[in-house]
Amino acid sequence: MAARATFIIYALFLASLQLLLTRHLSSAAGGSWNVLLPNVGISAMHMQLLRNDRVVMFDRTNFGPSNISLPNGNCRDNPNDAISRTDCTAHSIEYDVAMNTVRPLTVQSNTWCSSGSVRPDGVLVQTGGDRDGELKARTFSPCNNDQCDWVEIDNGLWKRRWYSSNHLLPDGKQQIVIGGQGQFNYEFYPKTTNPNVVALPFLAETNDRGQENNLYPYVFLNTDGNLFIFANNRAILLDYVKNTVVKTFPAIPGGDPRSYPSTGSAVLLPLKNLEADQIEAEVLVCGGAPKGSYNLAFRRKTFVKALDTCARIKINDADPQWTVETMPHARVMGDMTLLPNGDVLIINGGASGSAAWELGREPVLAPDVYHPENPVNTRFETMNPSTIPRMYHSAAVLLRDGRVLVGGSNPHAFYVFTGALFPTELRLEAFSPAYLEPQFATLRPRIQSPKSQSRIKYGMNLKVKFSVVREVTGPVKVTMVFPSFTTHSFSMNQRLLVLDNVKFTRKGRSTTYEVQVRTPKSAIIAQPGYYMIFVVNQNIPSEGVWVRLQ
Repeated sequence: MAARATFIIYALFLASLQLLLTRHLSSAAGGSWNVLLPNVGISAMHMQLLRNDRVVMFDRTNFGPSNISLPNGNCRDNPNDAISRTDCTAHSIEYDVAMNTVRPLTVQSNTWCSSGSVRPDGVLVQTGGDRDGELKARTFSPCNNDQCDWVEIDNGLWKRRWYSSNHLLPDGKQQIVIGGQGQFNYEFYPKTTNPNVVALPFLAETNDRGQENNLYPYVFLNTDGNLFIFANNRAILLDYVKNTVVKTFPAIPGGDPRSYPSTGSAVLLPLKNLEADQIEAEVLVCGGAPKGSYNLAFRRKTFVKALDTCARIKINDADPQWTVETMPHARVMGDMTLLPNGDVLIINGGASGSAAWELGREPVLAPDVYHPENPVNTRFETMNPSTIPRMYHSAAVLLRDGRVLVGGSNPHAFYVFTGALFPTELRLEAFSPAYLEPQFATLRPRIQSPKSQSRIKYGMNLKVKFSVVREVTGPVKVTMVFPSFTTHSFSMNQRLLVLDNVKFTRKGRSTTYEVQVRTPKSAIIAQPGYYMIFVVNQNIPSEGVWVRLQ
């Protein structure tokens, strides 16, 4: 009896401690905000960081005149477009991170609600859109002389791709384009002909009539070469070569939808122990809106509280099950960004309503950081808030210096700057996570080698030399991050790898160190292409260095 009483007291103590930790993490604040530019000319609906530290942004070509003119006095003439027959303003820009400047780019066809990914050579490939853009493919090759611009490819796709998702495949030659409104199938870019379009019944099964909830499906390349595809409230593992569903996952507990327009977000958590025979892969899905929220907001102007839960699953387990956790904030239309130290930033969005025009309410101004390695119920930490609502059509991407670029927000059919609950937002911000605060400067590594744009190979021992002001007293880790294409609360191709540490040495008595790590063993683990590589010391990451894995 005494032993049982002691056990109960101990259990209550642990529960109280866990609650205290949860409250402490939820009420903590860190990080800072900075408005970089007061007017970039467009609303940043889509964003992609390129290997030259420039970010391509675009919205839709028939929003009406933007606040930045097309280059060289050009105009877009489209007599079939009732909204913008002639428009001499730009709907795409290139943002130079180092110079903090923008220049207009020329997109002729409609890129509204499109998708994309970056090829191994660093070229952005972008697909689909609306109206005259629905079958288009487009490319943008990064340059440093301000001469590069969009190249448009007619009939680059077989089917209309509006609200679809893209993923670069391990061969580096193709990307798969999955779903979209009315498209319960997938295809490849560049086009294939045998077959050209492949049926995917899962997308029809997850389609809520009148609400859908299967658009912009969350797609991740698993460590076995198959694709994890999530739509509505459940997921499958697809062998896209054989068009075979190799695993069906249970629905998230509660059954509420998490994909557009009940828009949550999702990430593949950092991949570790990359030399193992079977690498553990976990997917985290956060936020969304309860079933029926879209129709209630659209038809009755009733804005239901968003979901305040995350669900996490080990997708390679024999019997995978979801673990549900509670976030500090309910959030719909939030963005999830992997930080260089392996944490997850949850940012933007509202606390009620749904995605789509005019249907979101209660902006969530404070980001939350999720610490995947912490025990359950101690993983969330609330950061300092912004003052700018970022609602429908906002986006966020990680920069090489560790900041997160945040832009966009336009819940309207056109540009609306006055007389609206949430005016069209042209300001561009950067959120600096807590690891960039001055008190951590002496812990922040500085990479000396490899040099920027170095080429590395699969399965090699890579020596990373770095310096730190304060003596390194614990283990360091090296991470690699693939830059994502972000739109509508989903960062396509987002991937972070923690490289296996082979050897760590200090160079004499200096503050210079060398860590030898093993690069990923195959393109299934990490697709070929340009990555940002970081050294992380006591959870404080260095500035990244671009390397090309091939």
